[in-house]
Amino acid sequence: MDNTAIIEIENLTKTFRNAKEPAVDNVSFNINRNEIFGLLGPNGAGKTTTISILCGLFPPTYGKITIDGKNIKTELAPIKNIVGIVPQDIALYPTLTARENLAFYGSMYGLHGKELKDKIDTWLQKLGLIDAANRKVSTYSGGMKRRVNLIAGVLHSPKILFLDEPTVGVDVQSRNVIIGRLKEINADGTTIIYTSHHLEEAENFCTRVSIIDNGKILISGTPRELINNNAGSANLENVFLNLTNRKLRD
Repeated sequence: MDNTAIIEIENLTKTFRNAKEPAVDNVSFNINRNEIFGLLGPNGAGKTTTISILCGLFPPTYGKITIDGKNIKTELAPIKNIVGIVPQDIALYPTLTARENLAFYGSMYGLHGKELKDKIDTWLQKLGLIDAANRKVSTYSGGMKRRVNLIAGVLHSPKILFLDEPTVGVDVQSRNVIIGRLKEINADGTTIIYTSHHLEEAENFCTRVSIIDNGKILISGTPRELINNNAGSANLENVFLNLTNRKLRD
């Protein structure tokens, strides 16, 4: 794995209007090229805000973010060309077929003609959807929609891929297929940034994780390092609960 940083975050802070405390509080960390980086935290911890800022959805209050050598404040357009986003909410048009949805998303990234058609066919085949490609998405199961949602984010072969709960609400078979394809994408050179509440999945999928709570990074390392360095922890979920406490979150 390449240990040079593809994303550098320095003193990132985000305070929303009328908020008493910052959602993200002076956070600094790097994400290395070609790693699978998990940003984990309970509800309201600051992970979604951090990911949203990295995706360019809204600006930080202050701090510096460099993505593939480009400053996000001044070079956002070229950054967006190398980034793929797979949101937790299904971002598909239900009255269109899977193929039509993917043609729309592919065209947004400059894919056209035979190249676009071939990429769509390849990914539909990889994710077991080729026979249902011409059905309206409204007729799909949750797992099928989740797989199309993933294809929409990777069709243009992004250098960096952001995943927000990519397997939420799917069956075991769909989860295994999705994780398997994501590992293939990573092996081909894509850096993955992943958030999830499935801590067992994160432990097995991520090469490195950071746990965030109350807007601050509490700990970072490989899943095995975090488990070994936290006494009494048998798995990543134990580490997570020990650091963030077991109190219910809204």
